[in-house]
Amino acid sequence: MLSRKQPPPDSPWKEKEEKLLYYTKNKEPNNLLMTILNNPHLRFGAFVFVFLSAWLLLLLFWFPPKITTTPTTTPNVASAVLVPDQGEQPKSQLNVRICEDPSVSVYVYPLPAKFNTGLLDRCKTLNVYTDMCPHIANHGLGQPKPNMGSAASWFATHQFIAEMIIHARVENHPCRTHDPSRATLFYVPFYGGLYASSKFREVNLTTRDELAFELVEHIQSQPIWQKRHGKDHFIALGRTAWDFMRTTDGPDFGANVLLNLPAVKNMSVLTVERQPWQGANQFGIPYPSYFHPSSLPEMLTWQAKMRGAARPYLFSFIGGPRKGLEKAAIRNEFIRQCAESGRCFLMKCGANGASKCHEPSEVLKVMSESQFCLQAPGDSYTRRSTFDSVLAGCIPVFFSPHTAYTQYKWFLPAEVSEYSVYIDERSEGSKSIEEELLKIPAEKMEMMREKVIQMIPSLTYAHPSASGLGFKDAVDVALASLANHVNNLVH
Repeated sequence: MLSRKQPPPDSPWKEKEEKLLYYTKNKEPNNLLMTILNNPHLRFGAFVFVFLSAWLLLLLFWFPPKITTTPTTTPNVASAVLVPDQGEQPKSQLNVRICEDPSVSVYVYPLPAKFNTGLLDRCKTLNVYTDMCPHIANHGLGQPKPNMGSAASWFATHQFIAEMIIHARVENHPCRTHDPSRATLFYVPFYGGLYASSKFREVNLTTRDELAFELVEHIQSQPIWQKRHGKDHFIALGRTAWDFMRTTDGPDFGANVLLNLPAVKNMSVLTVERQPWQGANQFGIPYPSYFHPSSLPEMLTWQAKMRGAARPYLFSFIGGPRKGLEKAAIRNEFIRQCAESGRCFLMKCGANGASKCHEPSEVLKVMSESQFCLQAPGDSYTRRSTFDSVLAGCIPVFFSPHTAYTQYKWFLPAEVSEYSVYIDERSEGSKSIEEELLKIPAEKMEMMREKVIQMIPSLTYAHPSASGLGFKDAVDVALASLANHVNNLVH
């Protein structure tokens, strides 16, 4: 039989609560007022209270308080980080980078993706000789190399990828502006080198030149182009100028005609190798090496390491023979002389199979153990090895003025003997390189090496995400030099 739940017994407090409720409900409302009126002390207190309240209300009415408000604004994060005019921003503001060069204010063209990042979707075919997919990673820095130091600073960077690195650096540069009316430079971020190398075997010339013509048509339609018709515009290319200057009276090496177009001739062109005789609007920029630091301490640490490096070899050569080219003879001579000398470190590169020449740590090991590094012309006058040798504190030895002296005037000292040795490839000295190098006094050699090590920052591409570097890298030097060049053109 189920028992019904019984209600709980009354609380001992219930009776008191009911009495209190009854008292409250039946309390006479006038009792308190009568008590105050019948008591002279309470009556005087109430009078004072009413009088003071009335006086306060009168003061508030005739003399309202002046309320001072501090305007609050939400900072424009993009402007605080990227726009060069930082005078209105407190320098103590966290993560604010200051444009240190007032002459530089660069606007980045918002090009359709087909001219740059859209090309990366077919990275396997961007170069007819190699798969570029590993090389376009990390904004063009390539694959990290933690065995060489910090994985955030060392990468297996492809020699023809500067256009991607520059694009990433300029987009995140403190001197970038999003307002074209404030810009002194206009950057057209076209990945022309990657496009050109994907079309080297294209027989149809119209197809090979197609994207170059589309680019020119696009930028000429922009209002900001019309102001100076491109004199304040620039483009950066990761390949040599020869790849964009096809001629009708010579062999066809797969080049397109980008740099032959009148509109592009109005612009400034940054390229890893300029045409020495026809490239009046072309300016050489360093080939990217493997080191991409994000801070001054990283740079100083590396420079100190190169100063203290033991260099048991007088000179070294890294390279392979060439066939069917005028440069083949001088390269073969270098290889012969180095192989026969006990003072030379030879790293011979071959076309077939794996090669230490493609391993950054092996390349820098050879150079960091050498006093001098021979820089023979490659398939063209310049070579990436020049910048690898500077990074390793190895004094470059040139055999053609077009390997460096006529190329990188914005980046190299005017007095070439301060940092390099020149031996004319047609001279008797080129037949006995070891003897020529032994003529250089030890004191002079030490001074040259110190100059080379001091040049490392300005020839290095810092990590694109770096801020507050503490030194000027290759992009900083290029932008400042461009600003000066454009200023001379337009004024």
